[in-house]
Amino acid sequence: MQNCKKCYENVWILSGTSDGPPLVERLLKHNYSVFVSVVSYKASTVYPKDSRLHIITGRLTDVKEFKDFIIFNKINHVIDATHPFAKKVSENLYKACNEVSKSIFRFERNYVRNSLENKFEYISELNGINGSTVNNKNLLLAIGSKFLESTAKHYIDLGANVFTRVIATPESISKAFSSGIPNSNIAILNPTKNQDNSLESYLCKYWKIDYVLCRDSGGYSQKIWEKLNFNKTVKLFLLERPKSKFKTNTYSEYDLLVEELYNLKIK
Repeated sequence: MQNCKKCYENVWILSGTSDGPPLVERLLKHNYSVFVSVVSYKASTVYPKDSRLHIITGRLTDVKEFKDFIIFNKINHVIDATHPFAKKVSENLYKACNEVSKSIFRFERNYVRNSLENKFEYISELNGINGSTVNNKNLLLAIGSKFLESTAKHYIDLGANVFTRVIATPESISKAFSSGIPNSNIAILNPTKNQDNSLESYLCKYWKIDYVLCRDSGGYSQKIWEKLNFNKTVKLFLLERPKSKFKTNTYSEYDLLVEELYNLKIK
């Protein structure tokens, strides 16, 4: 990809802390002005210091808020790298971009499973594990906090010993402790990306976990669960990704996405 000396277009990225930094790095390299939305100050600390990088803290949720942000900051392009299960956020973002005629790109991790032996059981809904399967078994819910209470109640009623691990944010911690899961079965952590010595692996061993339920996001923690599944340490259940109804190009490689965005500039 060719670099341009003056590429003063504004790009807005909505992402977690895994995919945001590498996208920012590539965009800054090609002289874009980059806006990044993060939910907390702590999330902003993973980004580099640069005069062309603008970090905005706080949640934007509805179509009007997205449109106002795009117009006020004179955004030229939007990159939706939000979690695959943040469906409502993506829907509102796409509607906003369409209403103000701005291009939008979707980044989504596409994790390829190479081993035929590494078989998981896919389920189409969080309550999709058979009741007789989980009865009197230790089940770890690694599904985030949004639907934790209802999912935990479902499996507790089926006789499962339910555990969870949540990210150390006030919202997640509050939802975990009000979920009905015993306090001793709740872990609060900032997961490590070191898959060889992960907190997730330790928790499964410490709690003697039989089953793990997580969402098919392609993230690093999912790879840990898959590795444990492959080693027959736990049995993994994966919640299938929701399908987007919006027609847009989806990229699973950072360089390809940025190159496609850059091509719009030079046309």
